[in-house]
Amino acid sequence: MLHSHNGPVYKPAILCLCSLIAFTSCQTTANHRRTGQTPPPDWQAGEDTPPPLIPGAPDIPLPPTDLPSPVVPADSKDSPSTAPVRLGNSAAQIWVSTKRWALDNGLREPRAVPFAGGSAYALTTAHGEFTFQPGSLTSYWDGLELRLGYAPQLSSGEIFLHVLDARKTLEILARGLAVAASPRRVIVIDPGHGGKNTGARSVLDGRQEKEFTLDWALRLAPLLEQRGWHVLLTRTNDVDISLPDRVTFANEQHADLFLSLHFNFPGSGNREPAGLETYVLTPTGMPSSITRGYPDDAREIFPNNAHDADNLRYAVRLHRAMLQVNGNNDRGVRHARFLGVLRGQNCPAVLIEGGYLSSSKEAQLIALPVYRQRLAEAVANALQ
Repeated sequence: MLHSHNGPVYKPAILCLCSLIAFTSCQTTANHRRTGQTPPPDWQAGEDTPPPLIPGAPDIPLPPTDLPSPVVPADSKDSPSTAPVRLGNSAAQIWVSTKRWALDNGLREPRAVPFAGGSAYALTTAHGEFTFQPGSLTSYWDGLELRLGYAPQLSSGEIFLHVLDARKTLEILARGLAVAASPRRVIVIDPGHGGKNTGARSVLDGRQEKEFTLDWALRLAPLLEQRGWHVLLTRTNDVDISLPDRVTFANEQHADLFLSLHFNFPGSGNREPAGLETYVLTPTGMPSSITRGYPDDAREIFPNNAHDADNLRYAVRLHRAMLQVNGNNDRGVRHARFLGVLRGQNCPAVLIEGGYLSSSKEAQLIALPVYRQRLAEAVANALQ
């Protein structure tokens, strides 16, 4: 049964597929993995290397030495800076000059700044500073880590972003993090897992992820109500709710925000990672930050892609607030396409991995009620 914070409000028909939903990781996926199954070998391998383009598309080359000026179609409403630079004949070969983008938006051109491992570029806007490096998928917004779809390229001393990163990251954040919600402000909180779908297990004492996510959600609900949100939960007890039912519930309640709460666990053989990860659906045309062995067709368009901009704004607000609780252990705001609980949402949707139950240090923190209360307070403060 699906519940609001104050009691049952919805009773979906539980699909027969529910019995198949079980995970070895705490990620929620469209193709459910059975408990105990070994994760794919590339569970987190290659996160810092550029992912492939759309299947069949040629590799995006480096910009040539002499870059052409942008060509804006006669019927285009784009300014020269937002019209992409097209290199060659492939539609995938599209780059934006960050210098031209900045100048056309009344900003100073990006400046070179010292950075660990080499030089980087910083572009200052009215709402924050975007820092990025040639050849790296890792960028930063006011020091908060963001994963790009394509590595920026340097040519003749000028730095270029792929047009999708410019439009789906830089331009969105440069306009600020405010999100317009309905006067009712409905939020659906989704405590990950439940019932037979136990999620990850803590290395500290074997306690299950489903217990921690539910406790986190129950602590968060009254805090959000105090801040004017109408709060609904996909579950308030230890039951297994299918992914389609979680999505349907949020859509039928006309949610303004869907927030799925999880804790993390790496694949077999990986180092012991720790830190906060925040996920939103990958924009169409862009490769995902991580696939965890699932197909990643960049051509796919999902209902939640209509909310790419607000997905990112909410994710950055939430991620920034929670870093203040976990000691700034930042693993970034990331894009993923395999998260079935996000794809069908008709509202902004974010999935938070609040820490690694596989990390002895973080598992000790997550086991503390006072720490889970602090996580709840951080989320609530981000959604004032």
